[in-house]
Amino acid sequence: MLLVSAKKDPRQWIFPKGHVEPGESAAEAALREMREEAGVDGKIIKSIGVSTYESGRDRVKVSYFLVRYRRAVLRTESRKRRWQSFSEARELVAFDDARDLVDKAERFLRKK
Repeated sequence: MLLVSAKKDPRQWIFPKGHVEPGESAAEAALREMREEAGVDGKIIKSIGVSTYESGRDRVKVSYFLVRYRRAVLRTESRKRRWQSFSEARELVAFDDARDLVDKAERFLRKK
């Protein structure tokens, strides 16, 4: 699994994510953010879940996708990037909903 360091606290590991730009779908935003934050281009395999959380006064909704790696690309952000096994990713991510996403991805890929 691909993890990147969080912007607010670089000691935390998260999945690449970000805001949907005008005219962009959630899937297109996910691929763009993955390129910008991690320098990875991929192809969406399937929607894997939605997470909501509070950020200041705002309620934020994030859609996550299972993505197949295609190639490395130039990244525009200087975050750290890590490729981890499912078990390693489960231990590194800080939030229960992120661990649930790891579990969903693993179950889906193990069925194939």
